[in-house]
Amino acid sequence: MSKLVTNQDLDPAQLRQAFGIFPTGVVAVAAEVDGELVGLAASSFTSVSLDPPLVSFSIARESKTWPDLRRSPHVGVTVLADHQHAACRQLAGVPEHRFDGVPVRVSGDGAVTLDEGLARFDCTIHSEVEAGDHVVVFLELHAVDQTDTSSPLVFHRSAFGRLAV
Repeated sequence: MSKLVTNQDLDPAQLRQAFGIFPTGVVAVAAEVDGELVGLAASSFTSVSLDPPLVSFSIARESKTWPDLRRSPHVGVTVLADHQHAACRQLAGVPEHRFDGVPVRVSGDGAVTLDEGLARFDCTIHSEVEAGDHVVVFLELHAVDQTDTSSPLVFHRSAFGRLAV
């Protein structure tokens, strides 16, 4: 039997490993800001409410991308497909090259979505809540497009994978 770890013993590396046991999907959050595509990958996406339609994701408070991204009147959220692991890594990489070769759509309000995603949402920021070293961002949905029926990209134990169905 393993020893119960108390909050005095919690090590960030051990926490990251324990949190990684829970598989999550991955989304791209993106917008056009001052004529440039700005975006990031997030594995903390979840549905929140149907009325009003809300989703959320969390972002590190020290993010250099979120302050720019949040200036757009609308942001796009794309649920990534299992074949988009390279695009996901790119979205987590060098900001100037995050969209190189990645086919996207840009709405009239600046929301950016990836063409090959499973579902695409056009959103506005509903609210933000500071939570420790992260900010939980609640987004209100204004449009949804779901055309792909393949499997989602899954993040599990610090690696990308696929659902076995």
